[in-house]
Amino acid sequence: EKVGVSVPLYPAEHFYVITEPIENLSKTLPVIRDFDNSTYIKEDAGKILVGIFEGKSIPAFDKTSLVPEDFSFGEFPENFEHFEPYLASAIKRFPVLEKAGIRKFFAGPESFTPDTNTLLGEVPEIKNFFVSCGLNSIGIGSGGGVGKVTAEWLITGHINQDIFSYDIKRFQKFHSELGFIKKRITETLGDLYGMHWPFKQHKTSRNIKTLPYHDNLKSFGACFGVSGGYERPMWFALDGEKAEYEYSYNYQSWYPSAEYETNNTIKNVGLFDLTPFSKFEIKSDKAHKELQRICTANIKDEIGKCTYTHMLNSDGGIETDLTVVCIDKNYFRIISSAATRERDKFHINKHISKDVELKDVTDDYCVFGLFGPKSRDLIKTISKDNFDKSNFKFGTAKYITINGVKVWAQRLSYVGELGFELYVSINDAKKIYELLIEKGKDFNLSNCGMHAMDIMRMESGFLHWGHDISPEENQYQAGLSFTISNKKDVDFIGKQALEKIRKDKIKNRFAMFTLKESKPGEPLLLHDEPIYLEDKIIGRSTSGNYSFNFKKNLTFGYINSDLSDEELKNENLFIEVEKKKYPITIQTEALKRTDFKNL
Repeated sequence: EKVGVSVPLYPAEHFYVITEPIENLSKTLPVIRDFDNSTYIKEDAGKILVGIFEGKSIPAFDKTSLVPEDFSFGEFPENFEHFEPYLASAIKRFPVLEKAGIRKFFAGPESFTPDTNTLLGEVPEIKNFFVSCGLNSIGIGSGGGVGKVTAEWLITGHINQDIFSYDIKRFQKFHSELGFIKKRITETLGDLYGMHWPFKQHKTSRNIKTLPYHDNLKSFGACFGVSGGYERPMWFALDGEKAEYEYSYNYQSWYPSAEYETNNTIKNVGLFDLTPFSKFEIKSDKAHKELQRICTANIKDEIGKCTYTHMLNSDGGIETDLTVVCIDKNYFRIISSAATRERDKFHINKHISKDVELKDVTDDYCVFGLFGPKSRDLIKTISKDNFDKSNFKFGTAKYITINGVKVWAQRLSYVGELGFELYVSINDAKKIYELLIEKGKDFNLSNCGMHAMDIMRMESGFLHWGHDISPEENQYQAGLSFTISNKKDVDFIGKQALEKIRKDKIKNRFAMFTLKESKPGEPLLLHDEPIYLEDKIIGRSTSGNYSFNFKKNLTFGYINSDLSDEELKNENLFIEVEKKKYPITIQTEALKRTDFKNL
């Protein structure tokens, strides 16, 4: 903090008791973790230690908030009232504890991160300042891996593994503010032993960043999740149902909403909120030259042109997944994932010339995704600009006027349908949203959430950074070599590594699969499930979802096989979930193939 580095860590009060010596207690007694009762029990020099990781913890130093400078190996007063229910459950599990006296009641600080994951890597504020902390009370178990990764990171300046969930740059400055982290610590200590439900959302420290039309979204039944710090609609409740998650490892309570939203988007028009996507701008006569040097594609230096591209590390690993848009002469906007805002900003700043300023404009604009076959008809009713396909081609952008408001419109689509991305000043966003809703009634417009977007991007075969691509993969493995320009005479970062990769045989490659028998949530496909050829594991999944439009369970992943995709069509392939193998079919093309150029 003293040197301006933001490290989101705060201590909670951690409790354990040590009994008096117990006769004939085996020194090889295994460590017991009772997740349902939030307790752990282990032998300790002939005694038993009982500790807790409770669901609602107590922030340490609650009165002063700040940890005192001279506090080292200190303890807090006993709080037996807080500890007693957990001790009672431990006694049920180990009856010997009922007669054992307590020699020591310990209460002391134990620090936790906002998501109960470690903090690793180079911080965004100071060059060559690395952290290796926030081990959340599991330092012994994770210490070996943390040491290995940190050493590699220090040596190379990057890491060729998918460990974004541990990178300190997944957090923003506000995550370290006491108002946020003190409340969050009451929840995250318990998350260590709590159920790691799919799609789980934190309950504490919410509504930090809300959209200008948050109340409008709420009135339409939005169930919010956090994305890039923003409260973002995940799905919209139907018929007055509760807009709350009912967590499950099988059928999801939000499936009916996702079915309606995805079906309506391909038939009519869906309105998606894209505001949390990271947005950066470069204005400089060196901007194009610098972008050419850090991007793999040939960045189009022509007003209104959009270029999908990647940025790599020196080993060819995919560091960022983004779109570069030329807004004006010497003026470019970079758009990337919501969750990777600090990480992407750090990577760009690390590699561009120091006299070129990168400006973060993420919070300056709200972005509406208007997608579906009726999206063009709808936008024509609210703007007098020309939206015909010959005048507004796919992959281009321009300023338009809606209700007297200047809006930057892009003909791009992450859901695989005709559509427009509308960049609106945050001050005008609420009235534009309300106009879209009002005029959209004539076109059966539906509000849509992020679950629907994720389903539709998978139907279209679009990959997602953090799931399907990361520094662990290169563009040839991921089937994204079309984003590599061999025409531009620029030695961009990672180019030499790519040339070596291109000459070698690709061992691990991206593939898409569908279950032969598909029902929603049977099974629930997520990621990291083993993929089999007969009885041999040949890969693992990276994304999973159920397509209601195609009635298919869909999964993406990487496989290692000498057989081609066509050959694998005739083989017995399986994906394993909960120790059960499900027959799958390899897809040589996406479920939905959209010819954007003719839309």
